[in-house]
Amino acid sequence: MDDKISQIRSNIGRRLIGKPEAVDLILCALLSRGHVLIEDVPGTGKTTLAQALAMSIGCSFRRIQFTPDVMPSDITGFSMLDTASGNFSFKPGVIFNQVVLADEINRTSPKTQSALLEVMQENQVTVDGVSYRVPEPFMVLATQNPVEYVGTFPLPEAQLDRFFIRVSLGYPKPEDEALILDKHDRREDVFPAEAVAEAGDVLALQEDTDKIHASPALKRYIAAIASKTRGHKDVLLGISPRGAIFLLYAAKASAFLAGKEYATPDDVQKMTQPVLAHRLILTPEARLKSTTAAQVLSGIIGDTPLPEA
Repeated sequence: MDDKISQIRSNIGRRLIGKPEAVDLILCALLSRGHVLIEDVPGTGKTTLAQALAMSIGCSFRRIQFTPDVMPSDITGFSMLDTASGNFSFKPGVIFNQVVLADEINRTSPKTQSALLEVMQENQVTVDGVSYRVPEPFMVLATQNPVEYVGTFPLPEAQLDRFFIRVSLGYPKPEDEALILDKHDRREDVFPAEAVAEAGDVLALQEDTDKIHASPALKRYIAAIASKTRGHKDVLLGISPRGAIFLLYAAKASAFLAGKEYATPDDVQKMTQPVLAHRLILTPEARLKSTTAAQVLSGIIGDTPLPEA
């Protein structure tokens, strides 16, 4: 593994205690230029993770607290008339930062949610017919509470499909929670004191990840997994080609984190759940039987022959 990515991982781990798997998933998304949906109950470290990532890689960071009264222009920006010159000037919104935390994204209206669609796909926003690029590297981390539905607007399929992975932090283990309590009892400043990387380092790491080899057989393996989701009896809406592409990118990022020069079926299987589970729409009958997307994907992985070496 690259020394720089090891430093980033370690620096985030100083703040987010006991969650190395979640940190690795976030780093896979960063290396793949993807966006992350963090779904968990309040108080489990969602905001902490986003802040620690931005600070560790030396990138600009802004947090948007999504509420019903947030407007699309608050996110993308707007054109303002300069009365002195008589010309319009563009006032950038909060999205013009490198790491953006969209906190409680399902608490704002669908109209405001849709303001993120273009920038999450094309790294640009269009206001009054003019397109503006956001700074690179660019990453959106969105959070939502999976157990609270009052006053929320569920994310549509098009929005969910823009997220590279979905991550759930979960509660800490008792021994990790004891460490957290100890740090807070001493009022210790557990945020990373300084960045261990900068934007240029992240861009270089992303280019190195792009060079990880994926064989034609591995690509056929991914395609077979995606195809089986579309014909599964419990699935109403299967994996889109974008989802299959993201799984390829995730497998290459997983291989890079492991210090390998090529992606393997193990990398694909490791990343299948985080990348694909939130994209599957199950049939009403499957939901009545309490079938989950994770169960469906596990069955598909078990039924899909491994590619030959």
